[in-house]
Amino acid sequence: MKLVLSDRNLDVFQEHHPTFDFIDLSKLQISNCVGCFGCWTKTPGKCVIRDDAVNVYPRIAASDRIMYVSKLQYGGYDTVMKTMLERSIPVQQAFIRLLHGETHHIQRNVVPKEAVIIGYGNTSSEEKQIFRHLVERNAKNMCFERYQVKFVAENEVEQAVRNEVAVWET
Repeated sequence: MKLVLSDRNLDVFQEHHPTFDFIDLSKLQISNCVGCFGCWTKTPGKCVIRDDAVNVYPRIAASDRIMYVSKLQYGGYDTVMKTMLERSIPVQQAFIRLLHGETHHIQRNVVPKEAVIIGYGNTSSEEKQIFRHLVERNAKNMCFERYQVKFVAENEVEQAVRNEVAVWET
């Protein structure tokens, strides 16, 4: 499955792209993670908060190609994307493994992924460096086998996504 998570609507997905699953996070009701770990203890693999996130994180886990489109805020994802990624913790188990000499959670049926992360907005080179480091660290927990980080201006987002979609469709 090819999944695109975005913090805003993208006109490119008004066109017919049957092999893509597009989710505009800004249209969903997603509460903040409360850190209860119920998804590990009470309802393993399922968040105890019943909102739109419960329909998104299984699709993140099942995708083999994923694209995140997010405005950058202080070297990180914007609020709606960060909230969704935090709510994806049910795809991990409470158990720890060693990966390249570091401790990471064991994944719960997560497909290895190719990822493209498109960050947009007016960001400094320092923020871009921080964001690259964040994605590098997250990639290990998100089962990214390969990933690219791309930075574009806000008015270039549609074209950048259109370009990636064209590559993925070939």
